[in-house]
Amino acid sequence: MSLPVSGPASGAVSGLPVGRGLLCLIVAGVAWGTAGAAASLVYRTSDLGPVALSFWRCAAGLVLLLAARLLHPGARGSTGPGPLARSTGRAVATGVGLAVFQTAYFAAVAATGLAVATVVTLGAGPVLIAFGARLTLGERLGSGGAAAVAGALTGLAVLVLGGGGTAVRPWGVLLALVSAAGYSTMTLLTRRWGRAGGADASATTVSAFAVSSLCLLPFALAQGLVPHTVDPVRTVVLLAYIAAVPTALAYALYFAGAAVVRAATVSVIMLLEPVAAAVLAVAVLGEQLTATTCAGTLLMLGSVAGLAWAEARAAVPA
Repeated sequence: MSLPVSGPASGAVSGLPVGRGLLCLIVAGVAWGTAGAAASLVYRTSDLGPVALSFWRCAAGLVLLLAARLLHPGARGSTGPGPLARSTGRAVATGVGLAVFQTAYFAAVAATGLAVATVVTLGAGPVLIAFGARLTLGERLGSGGAAAVAGALTGLAVLVLGGGGTAVRPWGVLLALVSAAGYSTMTLLTRRWGRAGGADASATTVSAFAVSSLCLLPFALAQGLVPHTVDPVRTVVLLAYIAAVPTALAYALYFAGAAVVRAATVSVIMLLEPVAAAVLAVAVLGEQLTATTCAGTLLMLGSVAGLAWAEARAAVPA
């Protein structure tokens, strides 16, 4: 799943041309869409639980991010006591939120399938963000935003009530909504932090992954940190892929692209994530999508696009 960042807090301007930033975001969106499919394959080949899987993703991703940061001296900068305290607070809040929404997402994938879990998480997230921004930041939805919220709620209702027992399970939908709540909380916090000035995105990301790993470790130990599997090589390869591609690589590309591309455009491009997940669910995992599930999916994706369009219209006068 993507870590939502908007505004100055997404990092210092990377100097990338906008076209290259768009390419970074496209690759990141597609890469994130493969995380759930890889998790589903891990569940099929081992008894590894969602908490342990989330821990290994964060811990191995942290190692790769640290290695990349150490090999790139320009990513390290000095920080005074004041900025250091703010950065620590942001890392703790982001790390806890990352642990919640990522673990709930993997649990939703296990409970109700990849396609539904991804669409509910990313479809409900913008709705919660819209309401939260209105209540905490004073941002108005507008008529377009209100219509998009209504469409997303309708799509969610269609998924839950009309998907059938084999396609959608209420427990899995609830877990996906918990994931969306964590996703939304981090977005709202990041927007608020963005008003106070920029931060070292690389350092904050590394710290957030460290906090998330520490939060997940005791629960992962209780669930079973080492999986039992008849195919250990395949399981290790899948875990390495999850840590390298949809985590370390995708996060680096996302931060680079988000620094030079408008937030509204970023949110539209990130629709590639549920699209990629849905395609993999059907083509690789053999999941069956009913007509009502497809209708709910289209309604929710359309609502996300509508919210992005409303944000873009509101940004034009500014």
